[in-house]
Amino acid sequence: MKQIANKEYEKYQQYLTDQLYGRTLTPDGLRIICASFDYDPEKIGKER
Repeated sequence: MKQIANKEYEKYQQYLTDQLYGRTLTPDGLRIICASFDYDPEKIGKER
């Protein structure tokens, strides 16, 4: 049986929590964000 370190387990638990509350970025979500900024890297990287 493979064991993981406590830090890896904590990261996984945080990922599950983020996924539960919709805070993970999916490839489709990234495409929508990029399309909304006309695929311009300067606009995408600029803070609001």
